[in-house]
Amino acid sequence: MKKQVMDFSNIEKFIVTVRGQRVIIDNDVANIYGVLTKEVNQAVKNNPEKFPPGYILKLTDEETNSLCSKKLTLNKPGRGQHSKFNPTIFTLRGLYMFATILKSPKATEVTVSIIEAFANLRELAYAIANLGNTKEKPEQQSLNGTVQSSKKILVKNEEANK
Repeated sequence: MKKQVMDFSNIEKFIVTVRGQRVIIDNDVANIYGVLTKEVNQAVKNNPEKFPPGYILKLTDEETNSLCSKKLTLNKPGRGQHSKFNPTIFTLRGLYMFATILKSPKATEVTVSIIEAFANLRELAYAIANLGNTKEKPEQQSLNGTVQSSKKILVKNEEANK
């Protein structure tokens, strides 16, 4: 029996915007792929040729603090609970290249889900941008429907990230 690909809305909650780009933080990449964050970063370090400039970025202290205050709730502090380094963030291209390093069936399944999530966000942005430019009523109603259903997903993701 064929395994079903992870629902894209589960992946979308990990996508954040940093420096005007949609990205996923290394810790979230590790959670999605079911590996440790240090394994993600080690894979990047061992394969620098797969990550040209712009595929992965290092967060600044300010960006890290901003994301932590928005996204993370620290539980019990303790040894090894929090990274002493600023996270690496992956663009869609960086995630795709990371997936080429991993060879498991789960990696393939997760990568397809990530690509679907980014594609859905791109379609939403396109629909919003073209909403005012549409003169035909049926097409405008169709775009309105797309925007409304996408807004519901985004609201759920925002609430989950609070």
